[in-house]
Amino acid sequence: MKSVDLLPHPVRLRVVQAFLGDRELTTGDLRAELPDVPPATLYRHVGVLADAGVLEVVGERKVRGAAERSYRLPGAAASVADDDLAGMTADDHRRAFTTFVAALLGDFDRYLDRGDPDLVRDGVAYRQVGLWLDEAEFAELATELRGALQARLANRPGDGRRRRLVGLVHVPGGAAPGEVGR
Repeated sequence: MKSVDLLPHPVRLRVVQAFLGDRELTTGDLRAELPDVPPATLYRHVGVLADAGVLEVVGERKVRGAAERSYRLPGAAASVADDDLAGMTADDHRRAFTTFVAALLGDFDRYLDRGDPDLVRDGVAYRQVGLWLDEAEFAELATELRGALQARLANRPGDGRRRRLVGLVHVPGGAAPGEVGR
């Protein structure tokens, strides 16, 4: 199953998001992180993701006679593969983007519902800016953003670190090429 078919499902996307930050989790860990998802639903979607290779089993141990597996994301499984992007229709992109935005909204709602949200203290930010960039300037910016994120992907838990979700969207805005200044 293509990632474009796998990830535009709200539960599967939340499962994948739980693994961001190079985490290894069991289904028990996932149940604790996603308490609003019924266990049978969670197990079914973990199975679908594992069967598709989006999650890989990295350990197994016996717990009360049953096998408890530990999973992780292999490489860049949290995004739609470039090969899949090329074959997506406009409607596929709309569905995938709607799921992405819905996941952001869900994450933000869960943050607010935890009680005592303090966006300044917690470093929460949401902003949209318009930048005038030619293709070379945009490519340079994208490379700088990737580099800044890549430099921190190897950070491990501990030392006062808190797991944070960072979502980026780049969309051409406003005027079409050749309609400068509108």
